[in-house]
Amino acid sequence: VRYYVGDNAVADSAGEGAPSKRLSSFLNRAAMITTTDDPMDDASGGRRASGWRLCRVQQVEDLKSLLGVFPLWSSGIMLSVSIGVVIGMIILQALAMDRSLGPRFKIPAGSITVCSLVAFIAVTPVLDRAVFPLWRRITGMPPSPLQRVGLGHVVNIAGMVVAALVERRRLSVVRAHDGADAAAGWVTPMSVLWLLLPLGVVGIGEALHFPGNMAFYYLEFPKTLRSLATAMAPLLIAMGFYLSTVFVDVVRRVTAWLPGNVNHARLDNVYWTVAVAVTLNFGYFLICASRYKYQNQSTTVVM
Repeated sequence: VRYYVGDNAVADSAGEGAPSKRLSSFLNRAAMITTTDDPMDDASGGRRASGWRLCRVQQVEDLKSLLGVFPLWSSGIMLSVSIGVVIGMIILQALAMDRSLGPRFKIPAGSITVCSLVAFIAVTPVLDRAVFPLWRRITGMPPSPLQRVGLGHVVNIAGMVVAALVERRRLSVVRAHDGADAAAGWVTPMSVLWLLLPLGVVGIGEALHFPGNMAFYYLEFPKTLRSLATAMAPLLIAMGFYLSTVFVDVVRRVTAWLPGNVNHARLDNVYWTVAVAVTLNFGYFLICASRYKYQNQSTTVVM
């Protein structure tokens, strides 16, 4: 069996440059040379093989790389959805909480989400210079990219739980001060700094799974797809934030958890729902990670 390598070059099934047998070997047929497509056939007048009928081996391998990582990539969508939901809901909470910081300064509600980014920036060097070296000292090897992503999933679940507990405390303060019957602009006598807890935990999770995803795609994709590798993780964020609006809209339509007055809302139930969803998604990630076959054999198999 011969395969089209490109520029009228061919490789046989046992030679260097032949397509791999990983994933779906039937994809190799796209580069398999037949009599009518043989670029070396004199009867063809030395014509080049048609790109519509015959693919190069590298093109087939690129497609295999994309199909191979797609399940793991898809497991990150729900992760981004949860972050988008938390960021949107926390702004609503901040608007109904005491945002005073001293006698003359009030924290803008929209800026509270910056704390997640601050946590990301602050924790990243700590992970690289302290946590991961300690991990290597204990286990004998550094954490693999998928291990970092898995830890990010766990921390993200913890962030959803913390967000639900903080909102439950806020609602208890509302009920204690009879604020549930007040107007939507009534401010809960509870400091907005409580929201730093879930935002900080979510930011730590991002510091784990976002760089882990970037490293994983960069290691596993061939050189011809390096540009696409750097775009895979940002694409997750974009898709997740878009779907988070769909999730919120569905919750608003099928439940009574999101009325106009946030003091009448049950944002804690929204967070608990997201926590359950990301926990199930973590199970899906573990299945995908355990079944994934690495192209780069130097990459440590994760879970």
